[in-house]
Amino acid sequence: MRLLIMNPNSSATVTARIDAAAQAACQPGEEMTTISAAGAPELIVTPEDARTAEAAVTQTIAAWRQPVDGIILASFGDTGLSAVRARTSLPVVGIAQAAYAMASVLGPRMSIVSFAPTMADALRKTALGYGHADRLVAMHMVDGASWDDPGDIQVRFAPQLLELCQLSARADTVSSIVLGGGPLAGLAGRLQAEVPVPVIDGTTAAIATLRVALGSAPPSESALIRHAANA
Repeated sequence: MRLLIMNPNSSATVTARIDAAAQAACQPGEEMTTISAAGAPELIVTPEDARTAEAAVTQTIAAWRQPVDGIILASFGDTGLSAVRARTSLPVVGIAQAAYAMASVLGPRMSIVSFAPTMADALRKTALGYGHADRLVAMHMVDGASWDDPGDIQVRFAPQLLELCQLSARADTVSSIVLGGGPLAGLAGRLQAEVPVPVIDGTTAAIATLRVALGSAPPSESALIRHAANA
């Protein structure tokens, strides 16, 4: 299984975080390639950021020429998901889609924990858009968060994020907690031992989703991204 993992923002350090999470989840015989979207914002926070990032994602994927079996979009807005699916016959999954789907399997109540209140509306919108309004019972964000490098977010705010996960597990009686935001890739595994309910990492969930999808219907060995005529 060869996966192309697209970071829809342009932060090299966030891309490195996503790649580290992917490589940690990689099994023998699998190949994970993580890239960022050329020309995208450093972090996707506003609707304008999302529009700019979507164009960057589709253009970057259109330029990719190496064979892959599936594509992961590693932002919690699932930025560019519909546009990328329209340009390829390969399976494409967003990390939000995969994370929320996994949460639904684990039980009827989930919460989202993330690093900034400015993320809340976008995270809620995506969860509700995938039909999880009845499962999303709480959202917890780090108050007053600020940073210079998005790749340092999970290190800088790890103690606060852990406290919020523990609070949610205790007070919200959830079945699982989704860590929302590409910069948090890989953090769930480091927090899990101190949180009494499953903490879900979107990158890992997306890899697991494509592993099942490709196992049930393996693509041709020569599968390539099919570019749109105007790519």
